Amino acid sequence: MRAALWLIALFALAAAGAWLAGNNQGSVSLFLYPHRVDISLNLAFLLVFSVIVLVILAQRALAAFVSLPQKAQRWRLQQKERASHAALLDAMGHFMAGRFLRARKAAEQALSKEALLAESGVSLEHAVSLRTLAHIMAAEACHALQDKAQRQHHLDQAMSEALKAPGSERQTLLEGTRMRAARWLLDDRDAAASLNELEALPPAAGRRMVAMRLQLKAARLSGQPAKALETAALLAKHKAFSPAAAQSLLSRLVLELIAHTHDTEALQRTWQRLTAAQRLMPEVAAEAVLRWLKLGGSPQMGRTWLQDLWAPLQSQHTQWSHEQRVKVVLALDACLPDVDAQDALVWLSRLESAQQSQPRSAHLQYLAGMLCWRHQLWGKSQSLLSQAAKNLDSPVLLRKAWIALAELAEQRQDPVAAAHAWKQAAKSSSD
Repeated sequence: MRAALWLIALFALAAAGAWLAGNNQGSVSLFLYPHRVDISLNLAFLLVFSVIVLVILAQRALAAFVSLPQKAQRWRLQQKERASHAALLDAMGHFMAGRFLRARKAAEQALSKEALLAESGVSLEHAVSLRTLAHIMAAEACHALQDKAQRQHHLDQAMSEALKAPGSERQTLLEGTRMRAARWLLDDRDAAASLNELEALPPAAGRRMVAMRLQLKAARLSGQPAKALETAALLAKHKAFSPAAAQSLLSRLVLELIAHTHDTEALQRTWQRLTAAQRLMPEVAAEAVLRWLKLGGSPQMGRTWLQDLWAPLQSQHTQWSHEQRVKVVLALDACLPDVDAQDALVWLSRLESAQQSQPRSAHLQYLAGMLCWRHQLWGKSQSLLSQAAKNLDSPVLLRKAWIALAELAEQRQDPVAAAHAWKQAAKSSSD
């Protein structure tokens, strides 16, 4: 559309010029004593216009000629600036290709070329960022080469350069430098120093995904399961892992946290801090109960912690693995009530009902048999444990069942059955 308008305007100017020039009868007389020169008005206009154009062209040519040294200097400075940028890009390329010595050399060349520009009086707008990134690339190469002294030197230089940057640029460079330093320290297995670098970050930067991943690794390496669990929960909330990986990681961290408790009060506080979903993890609840009993906690509290897992244990559609189910059965067996416990009859009725509803469940048969053994119901206990021993596929549960059968046989003074049961228990232990 614009081209069409220009074309119409040119046609209009050409038509107007042709009309004016064709009907113009005027003339211009120049008196140059003793001569007189008469020319047409059209030619006079043409000569004046030509003179003006020649003057403008001459002025521009003179200005271009005068500015040639300045342009040559600017071109040389641009070449130096491009050379420093090219050196930094070469450092990045060599680093990604695994040529760490060349990467460090290229980063140092970028720094030297920028220093030459500064000495010549040229101050780049992004000079601080250029120097900081060059120092970081040199430090990355030194880290790959296990040159800790040079890495620390370039890191200190990068931090000092980043402090010179203005406003948001300074914050970005400082945060990036600290994150790189935290990763290097983590690679050196210095988890405490890495956590210090991460804690020095602003709160907003500390909640970024990359910072939380580094914090998770550092917390696990430094033996701080509580901090690692908190960080992993945040990462799982932000969907940094797949659901299966998040559940597996959280369960491992909770197990580590439980293993690091050394008294019942600490374990109880740890259990109260867990979420409802974490308490329903079978391996977590079972390990917490076993640790609780080992530390001298009451079996009744252990049964309370396992009460929510009773319904999934009975269900045949529960997505538990074999190891998880065995772990829960072991935890329940360890905290089954004695005959004088307040909830003894409740659990006895509960186990009998569950076993009768699923008569082929070896795990329920085992639990019911062990509870009957605790309640001195010898005959019923022997019957249930004998049935469970035929179908149990866990060596630990099978060994405990045969031991209980051996003790029952000794009580009724049946040495042949007792010897057979002890033999089966020993065989289960060797398996």
